[in-house]
Amino acid sequence: MKRGWFYLIGFLLLMGFDSIGAISFKYAGMHALPVQANAAWLLRLFGKPWIYGAVIGYVGAFFTWMTLLKHAPIGPAFAASHLELVSVMLLSVWLFNEPLTLAHVLGAVAIIAGIVCLGFAESHEHVAELTDDSTRADS
Repeated sequence: MKRGWFYLIGFLLLMGFDSIGAISFKYAGMHALPVQANAAWLLRLFGKPWIYGAVIGYVGAFFTWMTLLKHAPIGPAFAASHLELVSVMLLSVWLFNEPLTLAHVLGAVAIIAGIVCLGFAESHEHVAELTDDSTRADS
């Protein structure tokens, strides 16, 4: 698989797992109220599917992130790992009727723009390294 496809699929998976985890935690929190320190509360909490969605989301995100870090440059990878902030914001507007303000939109645009800038910078550095390596090999 080409590196570009690997990154695209990997970061989409990471965003999906992170989003599932965050949304599931929100639903689990809504169903956990009122919080009580007793067995009945724990049974009620673990009787809902949301807690399992949260665990699956974050375990999946962990393994996806570890795989990506093995291959991806850390700067763009770390930035791209924050795409879930945008997806969770959009899902929250739809699922929880949370407001979508201008500040939210500008923040999402800034996150995406930063990821794109870091991605382009990294790809240009990679091309420069390849060019330098081929020039040295010709010498």
